[in-house]
Amino acid sequence: MRSLHHHDDRAEVHRLVVGRLDTNVWILRCRRTGQAVLIDAAAEPELLLERAGDLGVRSVIQTHGHWDHVGAVPDFRRAGFPVRIAAADATMVPDAEHLGLDADLVDGSEMEVGDLRLRALATPGHTPGSMCFRLEGTPLVFAGDTLFPGGPGATGGDPARFASILGAIEERLFSLAPETLVLPGHGADTTVGAERPHLAEWAARGW
Repeated sequence: MRSLHHHDDRAEVHRLVVGRLDTNVWILRCRRTGQAVLIDAAAEPELLLERAGDLGVRSVIQTHGHWDHVGAVPDFRRAGFPVRIAAADATMVPDAEHLGLDADLVDGSEMEVGDLRLRALATPGHTPGSMCFRLEGTPLVFAGDTLFPGGPGATGGDPARFASILGAIEERLFSLAPETLVLPGHGADTTVGAERPHLAEWAARGW
């Protein structure tokens, strides 16, 4: 299966689209060492576990705890993979109390993937524990359901949650370089430069 979505001299990014809501599952792989991390064990565990084995995945990290992003987490835990998630979202994972999740992701958490390093950016609003992951040294961010082409992720019509996600996008994501590639939890890529000019429009429309 061809899954390579993006690459440079240091890293490969593979995308698999799974489940009823066509969730993007990302695998970030260090080209020198072959070590990899899977971002959002969403659904279709047999497929994801097979590709994880093919691509050298050592661990799983979750952008948030919604059902369409965590459906395969129990299968990965049973297969022995460590899974990290923010504490605020950990209880959303099926059978969470028995899985032994590492509910330790906070703003600034670092994860080494071979020679690569990911840094967690807390972006609450879509869920209380929503996280994005920035690849240091490369203009690339895995945005989960925080930012899509055309606006922020859903906040259920809650003004406080909407204000929270807008503030997180402005502070955590729109401070990145304009050429930063944004890889969301569903659908197509975008860039910080393409989305940043529209922040005031989103605030005015309220969603």
